[in-house]
Amino acid sequence: MSSDAVAEARKGRLKQRYDKEFRLVAGCVPYRVRVNKKDDDEVVGNPCSSSLGDDTGTAEVEVLMISTPNRADMVFPKGGWEDDEDVYQAASREAMEEAGVKGVIHK
Repeated sequence: MSSDAVAEARKGRLKQRYDKEFRLVAGCVPYRVRVNKKDDDEVVGNPCSSSLGDDTGTAEVEVLMISTPNRADMVFPKGGWEDDEDVYQAASREAMEEAGVKGVIHK
């Protein structure tokens, strides 16, 4: 699939993994680091790639949570782990399906 393609959400639980009677799920905590410099804002993809402790500004971590019709509170994107993907692929797919975001999975 090209990077411009929109993934279609998977449906059903026929391909999902189970451990005994428990359905296995994969999820992630989507975040980004925003470095607030004195001149402007810069979004940094990897928090280790920027000098956050100097006197040029501050940094904030922004965490993405989503709402769902099944719950009153906010949750992190997660869903069924299917038998044709590893757990990282499943977490990435769920972030796209449920929150519309893609990024790098840090293991």
